[in-house]
Amino acid sequence: MEKYVCTLCGYVYDPAKGTDDIPPGVSFEDLPEDWVCPECLAEKEVFQLEYLATKKRKPRGN
Repeated sequence: MEKYVCTLCGYVYDPAKGTDDIPPGVSFEDLPEDWVCPECLAEKEVFQLEYLATKKRKPRGN
């Protein structure tokens, strides 16, 4: 299962670990629609796949 990162605060949702309210093994897609980031209370819409959130952009050439 893939990890998701909150783009506002950097919190990483790891399905293997879950949260205080979510047991381990629950994928990000299966989280309740009203689930929010445990750190900053951001909605699910601001989360991004970890590999996309941490991917470095290449500088543009002239």
